[in-house]
Amino acid sequence: MPQDLGKNHGRLTELFAQPASLEEWMDHALSEEQVRHFHEKGYLHGVPLLNDEQVSTLAEQLEEMVDPNHAGREFFYEYHSNESENPDKVLFHALGAWRVRPAFHDVLWNPAFLMAAYQLLGTDCRLFHDQLFSKPAKHGGVVAWHQDYSYWTWTTPMSHLTCWIGLDDVSTENGCMYYVPKSQHWGLLEKKPIAGDMDAISDSLEPGQVTDFNNKIPVEMNKGEASFHHPLLMHGSYENRSERRRRATLINVFADGVKSSRDDDGSNAPGADNYPKVPKGQKMSGQYYPRLFDSVEELGEGLSHIPTVKTLAQ
Repeated sequence: MPQDLGKNHGRLTELFAQPASLEEWMDHALSEEQVRHFHEKGYLHGVPLLNDEQVSTLAEQLEEMVDPNHAGREFFYEYHSNESENPDKVLFHALGAWRVRPAFHDVLWNPAFLMAAYQLLGTDCRLFHDQLFSKPAKHGGVVAWHQDYSYWTWTTPMSHLTCWIGLDDVSTENGCMYYVPKSQHWGLLEKKPIAGDMDAISDSLEPGQVTDFNNKIPVEMNKGEASFHHPLLMHGSYENRSERRRRATLINVFADGVKSSRDDDGSNAPGADNYPKVPKGQKMSGQYYPRLFDSVEELGEGLSHIPTVKTLAQ
């Protein structure tokens, strides 16, 4: 019988070594310039998070989960696949891999990710959920322009962060993400379908926002590098026009203290019913929303010397 790895908090493998001192944690720290870029632009990209061994292990386990008959599929929160017999041609998107395969479980405790998340949130974080994406070669795979928080209004206050990690080199040819710098200042816009019309959001933009939108940038990165973005940052990705796949894993976190605001009638509930439920008004915590980082315990006296979005805003 497959095991639900989400019942374990902490590493299951030796894939991600943990720092033994403040100095080792500081090896993973973002610079003040990087934190300031995120604070001002709403994103940061090109952050190295994975080495070749880690990328390879995650990619191998992703291939196992692309098979719709794999052990543990029942633990996913969402699972979408065109179920092609050829793995190279599968258009795949799923949420909840940390409960299914050990490398995706342990990447949540990757110290390079945890330090960056602490600095860019400005506080300790809990897991919200993870995601997998695989865009096959020469395939559409469009993800329309959207703001992440428009799908997450069942949690409040808005204190969330997304980390997108490439398991392949990503470029404009194979469907990399695009960001609209500073669009986190637009506020929450009307939610549009995430599949289908790439530019559906354009009908909702004001003239000043259209100007910003026209300055969108491609987020090209090497495999193993990550981008981080604000929950209101407008982003999307175009089709894969290349001869190679584009695979990625995402980690979505929120600040420790965020609460459930899920309406009793389910009107603002997530798109699938398999997400672990927390009653409205209660803290998002428990087995499936583990606290990933304790800054006081790990960083101690070094806290005052580490730049975060909160310290830069003071």
